[in-house]
Amino acid sequence: MTNEIHLAFAHPVERSAASGNPDLPIDRISVRDLVLSADIGAFQLERGAEQRLRFNIAVEVVPAVGVIDDDVDRILSYDKVTEAVEGELEAERFNLLETLAERIALRILAEPQAQRVFVRIEKLDRGPGALGVEIVRARGQVPAEAAPVQESVPHPRVVYLDNAAVANPDLGTAIDRWSRDGEPPLILCVGYPDQAQPQTEQALAQRRIDLLAVEQNAWVLAGNDRRCIVVGTRTELDWAMRHGQISVWAPSKMVLDAAHSPSASPRDATALAAWFASEMEAEELVVVGAELPASDVPLRGNDLSAP
Repeated sequence: MTNEIHLAFAHPVERSAASGNPDLPIDRISVRDLVLSADIGAFQLERGAEQRLRFNIAVEVVPAVGVIDDDVDRILSYDKVTEAVEGELEAERFNLLETLAERIALRILAEPQAQRVFVRIEKLDRGPGALGVEIVRARGQVPAEAAPVQESVPHPRVVYLDNAAVANPDLGTAIDRWSRDGEPPLILCVGYPDQAQPQTEQALAQRRIDLLAVEQNAWVLAGNDRRCIVVGTRTELDWAMRHGQISVWAPSKMVLDAAHSPSASPRDATALAAWFASEMEAEELVVVGAELPASDVPLRGNDLSAP
């Protein structure tokens, strides 16, 4: 990278040109000053409030061989760049600009024409100036394990258990039945505990308290059956499903980090389980001890003695 100070805040296109190989012919496409709003940030005061982000991106591409013939399929369209930004913002809520920039860069580098990408993201509402990061990633520099991998993830059976089912001594037998060989992977959900929880008038604070109360209930279930492992992230859930582990969903991280967080209160436990089942593209949602919620995955009621 050039040491010229005047380039430190130049647009990524100029920075790309200054750091390129003059002997290698390179084309560049760019997106300048794309402003989108998103719920992003690691600080608690940033949660639940969208702020403006400005994106400046430059992509180096090897010139097309032969005549382009005005065919959009032969070039890397700038639409692919904006779709990478919008797709990552849609996929999940991010705490760090660095993580968002990395995901955008990896998505762009998955395009066969892209060779190197400069991604600059700035927060416009966190102070009197623009606060941001810039990263540079090249196709050959991206570790293989960091590249997006489209792995086949099983469709689980999600089972919601009310508090009576969690405490039932026959629960282990039912888990045996739900997790037989050849059955879909099993993820258990629990509801809001019967014990009184702290109360506050601040809605976001109460939502966190209620989510943590559900997680305490998840640990109660795990304490009753050592096969059940409390899991809170999508990555670990996917790993558990591929390796036959029985998981108990701890909802806080997925709910708070979701690009479209569920409107259901943690106290409306079956509605929250239905949202989770939809997010996991579950094969079915089995509800034990409660009314069936509205759901876009197949539903059935159950008791611990039913098949």
